[in-house]
Amino acid sequence: MSEETLLEFPCQFPIKAMGKNQAELEMTVIKLIRRHDPHMDEQSITARKSKNDNYLALTIMINAHSKQQLDAIYQDLTAHPLILYVL
Repeated sequence: MSEETLLEFPCQFPIKAMGKNQAELEMTVIKLIRRHDPHMDEQSITARKSKNDNYLALTIMINAHSKQQLDAIYQDLTAHPLILYVL
């Protein structure tokens, strides 16, 4: 059974994750995404702190190969306790 998507694979796709501004947040996000995209380029990561530095938002550009890959990344990220939101 084929799942429909508007994306054409492979493609560059931004993954956005947000959590409390803790030292291990960025490394955790990188580790979880690398499970599904071992060639992810750390240079593609942008980080932005909230106004009061309480939260950190990370945007990571990945080379997405399938909807299943993206679904697996989102599942891993949303299941981790350090990560509050994933877009």
